[in-house]
Amino acid sequence: MLVNKSWLNNKYQWVGLKSIIKVTSDVHEKTTGKETTETRWYISSLDLNAEQALSSVRNHWQVESMHWVLDMTFREDESRFRKGRGPLAFNVMRKIAMTLFKQDQTKRASIVAKKKMAGLDDEYRSTLLESGIKMR
Repeated sequence: MLVNKSWLNNKYQWVGLKSIIKVTSDVHEKTTGKETTETRWYISSLDLNAEQALSSVRNHWQVESMHWVLDMTFREDESRFRKGRGPLAFNVMRKIAMTLFKQDQTKRASIVAKKKMAGLDDEYRSTLLESGIKMR
């Protein structure tokens, strides 16, 4: 359904506002089996058609998902590295580790569990690192 955008020209609105995006999703909760419908609204300074808007929303949530994994699994927001090249170096290492854990097919486990296994099991850690070298 298209939204009437004629009211966007009113003076009291945000400067540069061009689009209001409504996304309705049917969500299946895997753990409970519960089905729900969620509606989310977005605003944009871009004049987007429906296909562009959906692509932008999906790209946004891919980035948010990655940041959530980095924070929840690797506790990135709690990092005490603040100076020099430390923050960048550890950010890159966390992303490499996350990629290795996601691409690993040898264990069926969460990233948190794989991280713990890699810390305790030299053989599993070697398998992960070797798979990373082969990806090049």
